[in-house]
Amino acid sequence: MKEKDITIYDIAERLQISPATVSRGLKDHPAISQKTKKLVLDAAKKMGYQSNTFASNLRRRRTNTIGVIVPKLNSSFMSDALAGMEKMANSSGYNLIVTQSLETEKKEILNASTLFNNRVDGLIVSLSYDTKNINHIEPFFRKGIPVLFMDRVYEHKSCSTIVIDNHKAGYEMTSHLISQGCQNILHVTGNLSRNVYADRFEGYKQALLDHHLPYKDENLITNNLSLEDGEAVARKILEMDPLPDGVFVTSDLCAASIMVELKKSGVKIPESIAFGGFNNDPVSRLVEPGLTTINYKGFEMGELAIKIMISQLNQHQNITMTQSIVLGHDLIIRQSSLRNGSDTKV
Repeated sequence: MKEKDITIYDIAERLQISPATVSRGLKDHPAISQKTKKLVLDAAKKMGYQSNTFASNLRRRRTNTIGVIVPKLNSSFMSDALAGMEKMANSSGYNLIVTQSLETEKKEILNASTLFNNRVDGLIVSLSYDTKNINHIEPFFRKGIPVLFMDRVYEHKSCSTIVIDNHKAGYEMTSHLISQGCQNILHVTGNLSRNVYADRFEGYKQALLDHHLPYKDENLITNNLSLEDGEAVARKILEMDPLPDGVFVTSDLCAASIMVELKKSGVKIPESIAFGGFNNDPVSRLVEPGLTTINYKGFEMGELAIKIMISQLNQHQNITMTQSIVLGHDLIIRQSSLRNGSDTKV
């Protein structure tokens, strides 16, 4: 049989003192003597008393938890971001409730409802591939709960956002491939309704324009950027005539998958096709040749997301004020794109 929870009333009855005195003793109230505090704490320990932190937090209208919705947990970038969040949250006395949408709007809606019902103090979201609107976030706005979008964002007057300059990053990668002699560059990316992929695509197109190269619809491939998608893209490339001489993929994992499949068919990288990826995932250093990529700091983004959220929660700034923060990135050049013998920049 399950034992009943011990309350302050049980402790008060055991010690023959008032429940108010027990409550103050447990909270180390200065009006209670050290002798009484010790009696209360010793009795609480012996009786198996557990503080009802949840009820206490509800009275204070604060749970000290921050909800997080990410597309998937098995992403190197997102793992780094969550590590940064965890570090900053723990050092500030907050806990995280982390959920993943598995790249679907349906799961994202369920996650948002769960976090709302768990009374999180704030919400950090990186959107799924196919989220069409943020109606499921409206309950947070109505309750005055701060919401911050990170990486894959939705522009909203009530939300702060943290991103990198994806347009600039896409432009830099494409320009680098052009500098290596590529003139027929394939672009493999995710759902263009998401800001990260749309902005990288626009950067790619702008680089072509500025270097007097034509944009061709047939050189754009959109998919879920998985390993399997990479294999399918490789098969499609092998059917192209002429072959592209450069490939810019907005995911290192997918880029590596394409490279492996092409090499099995005898395609030389970078001599025949130069490659650029995105994210600086560990696979970019493990694949052969090493993959040129864009590095942006997931850990730093996660830390900053929590810092802004806690600042809002502690009212160091007005919750109605929002920020749009753009973090820096780096082009990391490795052998996969070096067709003219330049030195690598690691």
